[in-house]
Amino acid sequence: MALVQLWKEVEAHRFEPPSTKLVFELCIKPFFGMTTDTAVVEENQGKLAKVLDVYESRLAQSKYLACEHFTLADLHHLPNVQYLKRTSVKKLFDSRPHVSAWVADLTARPAWSKVLHLQKPKQ
Repeated sequence: MALVQLWKEVEAHRFEPPSTKLVFELCIKPFFGMTTDTAVVEENQGKLAKVLDVYESRLAQSKYLACEHFTLADLHHLPNVQYLKRTSVKKLFDSRPHVSAWVADLTARPAWSKVLHLQKPKQ
């Protein structure tokens, strides 16, 4: 449990701030016709890259962040990862083999697929 809490804190204090700013600049602003601030994007790509370097090192030792099993520490990453993998930031995930495999595993989970399906507008 201590490792789960540790990685939840890393997500909350190191991953979430730059990833949320990137989601806002690269996904939300364009959706509303607003101009993306490239300086904010560049700054937060650098911050996210540093976090992903730590994740790459950790994921070389373990399938998931806290242990060999999927936990809340992994789950908390899914919303921002889902948005960012549709942007130029995807390269930050793809360029790190262990992070890339982790993202592929997270986003392929049946429960996550169901969440995405439920978000689609009904016709």
